[in-house]
Amino acid sequence: MADGTKATLVGRRVRGGEDAGASGAPGRLRGAAPVAAVAAVFTLAQLVFVHPTMGLGWDEIVYVSQVTTHHPAAFFSAPRSRGVSLLVAPVASWSASTELLRVYLALLSGLGLYLALRAWKGLFPARVLATAGAFFATLWVTLFYGPQAMPNYWVAIGALITVGCSLRALAAGRGRSGRGVLWGVAAGAVLMALMRPTDAVWVTLPLLALVLVRRHWPLLLALAGGLAAGGVEWVIEAYAWYGGLGERLSRASEIQGGLGWNIAVDDQMRSLGGRGLCRPCTGAMPHPVVTLWWLLLPLVAVLGVAVAVRARRATTTLVPFACAVTAAVPYLFMIGYAAPRFLQPAYALLAVPVADALWHLVRAGRDRWRPVAATLVALVVAGHLAVQFSVLVGTVDRNVESREDWARVAGELHRLGVRPPCLLTGHESIPVGYYTGCSSGSTSGNNGNTTAAEIVDTARRIPVAAITGPGGTPPGYARDWAPHRITDLEIRVAPPG
Repeated sequence: MADGTKATLVGRRVRGGEDAGASGAPGRLRGAAPVAAVAAVFTLAQLVFVHPTMGLGWDEIVYVSQVTTHHPAAFFSAPRSRGVSLLVAPVASWSASTELLRVYLALLSGLGLYLALRAWKGLFPARVLATAGAFFATLWVTLFYGPQAMPNYWVAIGALITVGCSLRALAAGRGRSGRGVLWGVAAGAVLMALMRPTDAVWVTLPLLALVLVRRHWPLLLALAGGLAAGGVEWVIEAYAWYGGLGERLSRASEIQGGLGWNIAVDDQMRSLGGRGLCRPCTGAMPHPVVTLWWLLLPLVAVLGVAVAVRARRATTTLVPFACAVTAAVPYLFMIGYAAPRFLQPAYALLAVPVADALWHLVRAGRDRWRPVAATLVALVVAGHLAVQFSVLVGTVDRNVESREDWARVAGELHRLGVRPPCLLTGHESIPVGYYTGCSSGSTSGNNGNTTAAEIVDTARRIPVAAITGPGGTPPGYARDWAPHRITDLEIRVAPPG
């Protein structure tokens, strides 16, 4: 079969399709306009539906606190990487405004989506790229996490840039035009590795294999070099703090429950109803309407692959499909819990074959069936939007309420005299500590960073409080401290030193 991405591109130019006018400014503008419109609507939707006033979540606090001057840095555990902290530093390093940070991230995520889709220029018609972007951008998990200081959306953007530019480099060969997109490959790989080095490796496994088969050594250098440049800080930190790369990976696996064969498909389905973290993942499944899109997604993507193979352009669709599969593998089969954001890179990459399949369904077949197919696709799209925005609204409301609870507890702690500089330990000490302006400490668990003796010693110098959650028992070192009931928490404040 004359597969060949390059042959496909040449064929499109000869036929005078959407890419035929790409050499002139009007053609470039026509190709960029649908993608730009999708990115703009995505940005606006974030600002409307994900309230900029929503406080920072637990993980966000860890990342943001690393670069702030107005809050102590929270404990930074082994699996985390510094990419998000670098991303938010231009705002968080000088401003404590959550609203400003949300607006900044919403604008940045819209720009990121635009650049990621433009990385596929020439590989698919503009209508397919715009549809792919619209599908990914209207998932509740994409809208919810776009304006948040979290890494998974940015891994997805890096994945789209890396795969798209890699396919263009393979199509262009080793000529001058091919050298230009190699910088895009490197940039996308750096972005992924900065955010989550292990995810970057999983995403690029099929690409690395393809590059080795094609023996495109400049592309291999750009891809491997980008991964190395983005991950070097994480590796250096492993040797500086954890005793080596193997030890850090082992600790990261331990924190994540021990990576290994563990089917988490059902856990991911349970999280689709708006659960930010499903650990342990118990309870009933969401309504079938909520999970239907997730079950149909791989089927439509496979249809997109079949369409591409039949059209003799398999590579451009098989590669993102394969990268999506490898990106999803660790979170579907190697981890004992779930969070919907984990699969964002897979969703972004699957969006391309899915969009191609949808356009094939609308445009293929006999003339009398086209209106029927178009109507069915329109109904499916309308249902998709209704479900996604319904889940999004409920998720935002729950998170706003929980973060307001942390702020209320912080206010009560201030009333009790626990003010910066201060230290909080125990249940939810990281988020409550951030809202209070205190450092946080734990003597055990994933965030263990201190000892009971150190906490007692600290209490002689600054205010210290131990938080006990519902049904819990206070730590031994705090049993003689004055107890206070705040919401459903018991808080014991150390006597003044």
